Amino acid sequence: MTGRSEDLVRLLWPGEKPVVGVLHLLPLPGSPRWGGSMTAVRDRALREGEILQAHKMDGIIVENFHDAPFFPRTVPPETVAAMAVVAQAVVAASDVPVGVNVLRNDAASALAVAAASGAGFIRVNVHTGSMFTDQGLLSGRAHETLRLRRTLGVRVAILADILVKHATPPPGVTLEAAGRDGWHRGLADGLILTGAETGAPTAVDDLVRLRAALPPEAPIWIGSGVTPTTAGTFLEMADGLIVGSALQDGGLAGGGICSERVRTLVESLGRS
Repeated sequence: MTGRSEDLVRLLWPGEKPVVGVLHLLPLPGSPRWGGSMTAVRDRALREGEILQAHKMDGIIVENFHDAPFFPRTVPPETVAAMAVVAQAVVAASDVPVGVNVLRNDAASALAVAAASGAGFIRVNVHTGSMFTDQGLLSGRAHETLRLRRTLGVRVAILADILVKHATPPPGVTLEAAGRDGWHRGLADGLILTGAETGAPTAVDDLVRLRAALPPEAPIWIGSGVTPTTAGTFLEMADGLIVGSALQDGGLAGGGICSERVRTLVESLGRS
């Protein structure tokens, strides 16, 4: 008994290695840069989701990227409500799986948004173990997240970062040990490997090490630094890609999805 009754990742993307684009939402209500219009937030998200789908991306993640500085764990009700409204609109307009990431590390709210909106997966920055971050020490709550998913009765895949970006592990923690904990003890449905910060390239050596430490059925995704130059190599070695910065205007996270950049990335994979 593995603790996984279903392979939720492969149910979302049967027989393929998905390439998923990130929607960096405009600032949400209550955040320091909130612009005062949920219509503007929703409409931009819908436009960007349309661009991703037009270029045959395989999935979309809705993320409150512009809400910095982030709450370390639990976001306020207005953030949950806003993300549910936008996520539901994106799900309704999408023919591909939609995911939710509630920054910095609110897995419970991400699950709640997914349950309310019909999203199929969530991303959790610290699912098991602890990491030192600019929000302080973040500790995983896999025990709560898995139980909440069962209580809600939703088939939502959990993609968990391993030694997440913008963070430092406690002394003595290795990539291999963190990966094994996330898979075997945290029961994540897939693992995400990143570089040191947003847009930073993921080290190929790290991918090789993590793959060797885990059973072959464990999905490993690349979650930062994917570009048209590196996408093909990463997709050969990994089980999926999450692309944010490379799809944005100027190649900068938060700049807004650029159709030409999405097209270039997809063409680099021979999928156009």
